[in-house]
Amino acid sequence: MSFNFSSIGTWILRLTAANIMLQTLYFKFSGAAESVYIFSQLGLEPYGRIGIAVMELLASILILWPKTTVYGAVLAMGLMAGALFSHLTKLGIEVQGDGGLLFIYALLVFVSAAILVFVYRHQLYQTLRINPKYRI
Repeated sequence: MSFNFSSIGTWILRLTAANIMLQTLYFKFSGAAESVYIFSQLGLEPYGRIGIAVMELLASILILWPKTTVYGAVLAMGLMAGALFSHLTKLGIEVQGDGGLLFIYALLVFVSAAILVFVYRHQLYQTLRINPKYRI
């Protein structure tokens, strides 16, 4: 039995991104006080909170399914870019005394998803029908 270290690495990235997004779903769907506060500050409460939670659930499922990993990673990158932007502009890195944990989680998901997009970029090239000579 042999181990493929690149496969193990991509699964670690997949599980990291999906696990973080799936854990935060409970707080978004249940209307936890911190979640309501965050989305109220952004002017997105309640529909934005629920909508983003649904998109994070979709991104997590797509990331975990090997044939759709790149699409989930692109979606996760977009969602986390929005979260990071919100932290840097309106919310601040630390929200309600969390020590910056939500910001760090968003950063971890963004970096994991970005690496997955790079690793599975050939799937994007095929979907977008990009000419092979322009591939990285």
